Amino acid sequence: MLEVTDQNFESEIIKAGKMAIVDFWAPWCGPCRMMAPVFEALEVKNPDVKFAKINVDENNQTANKYRVASIPAVLLFKDEIIKDMSVGAVPEAALQKFIDRNK
Repeated sequence: MLEVTDQNFESEIIKAGKMAIVDFWAPWCGPCRMMAPVFEALEVKNPDVKFAKINVDENNQTANKYRVASIPAVLLFKDEIIKDMSVGAVPEAALQKFIDRNK
């Protein structure tokens, strides 16, 4: 899983040239830890999508820029803009539908 930071977010995600899904998380967040295996499973099932994580405690500039107020938050970027957002812990099937409707 790619870990992005404030410094490389634009080059790795915004300019990725394909759909990118970013998990905004923190190590102290229980629901974030619950989402980690779901996110990893979806990465395997969707090789055409770039998956990344960003720790909001260490990279609050990016979290603030995209107005992430609650975590876990999953933002989907396509064509250099946010296309969709999911907040809170969700089951794998729901997150897959989130991806599918944006392909």
